[in-house]
Amino acid sequence: MRKLRRARLLVTGGAGFMGSSFIRTLLSQEEFEGQIVNLDLLTYCGSLLNLENISGDSRYNFVLGDISDTKLVDELISDYHIDTVVHFAAESHVDRSIESAGPFFKTNVLGTLNLLEVIKNRQHIHFHHISTDEVYGDTSIEEPFTENSQYRPNSPYAASKAASDHIVRSFCQTYHVSACITHSVNNYGPFQFPEKLIPVVLEKLMNKKPIPIYGSGLQIRDWLYVEDHSRAIIAALEHSRPGFTYNLSAKNPKTNLDLVHNLIDVFAKLKGEDQASYKTLISHVQDRLGHDMCYVVNPEFSYTSLNWKPRVDFDEGLKQTVSWYLQNSSWIQSVLDRGNQSATSLECVGAKQ
Repeated sequence: MRKLRRARLLVTGGAGFMGSSFIRTLLSQEEFEGQIVNLDLLTYCGSLLNLENISGDSRYNFVLGDISDTKLVDELISDYHIDTVVHFAAESHVDRSIESAGPFFKTNVLGTLNLLEVIKNRQHIHFHHISTDEVYGDTSIEEPFTENSQYRPNSPYAASKAASDHIVRSFCQTYHVSACITHSVNNYGPFQFPEKLIPVVLEKLMNKKPIPIYGSGLQIRDWLYVEDHSRAIIAALEHSRPGFTYNLSAKNPKTNLDLVHNLIDVFAKLKGEDQASYKTLISHVQDRLGHDMCYVVNPEFSYTSLNWKPRVDFDEGLKQTVSWYLQNSSWIQSVLDRGNQSATSLECVGAKQ
């Protein structure tokens, strides 16, 4: 069992939604005496605003840079005496991958390959790869994916993550790199960039704009509160076995349409307003290409092997999330302005989180 108390971590993509949550969660543990180096290129969905409350922590350093920069990665690992790499950095929005797949394969495949090439001869380094349930393709509520499910990715994004998973496994087998992979279901919570389902819906509600939902809205996604995901990664870093894969879920499957109605109910209640007027904002639009109907995973292996279980009840997590966005509308505008976002098809509801 690995101990994180004095670990020296390189976190890639640590200014993004999930990466910043992981950093905040680890630094909130007073017993952590190690060091975190956050390597992030600060593309449109990464923001240092996500880490303002820990920016002065002596256990934390930020480095602006690209995971494909071999020299930089090599220097960081040597200079900071890194013993653990937690790899969040990725292009992750399915709609963007459909419009232009190239950047997804550059970052998700070649970027991952570069990191592994740098560490393959450093046997003391453990590599944790953050992946997605989308690599398994489409399923049904009755047949949740397990760690042994066959890979059948159906979007360029999912294919790029599947390819990176295979690269990690091959380096584990060929070069004996200590590595494991986690497949998480959709994450939700504070600081999520407004191109994903929940923050898109909340931004529309706050501005009383139409809420576009792909197709019928009956696509099913499973939901995990982002801090629970962060705690799962910490548990995996301490308890996982090299070469193993772990599926992460809180068992909260919802149709996209049901989730939108849940959001409207919570939003209207917190605002002290009538739900009915907000529900008229729902608008069904043409479904996207290759849209999988259902992603659900069986997390029991992770529960027993990692000594981890989600703590945040879905309804409470949704309430906390909506409250945070209502209190931080300036954050939404700041990241949208920085990302140069516009009202395009990329804002439709039903994308991977």
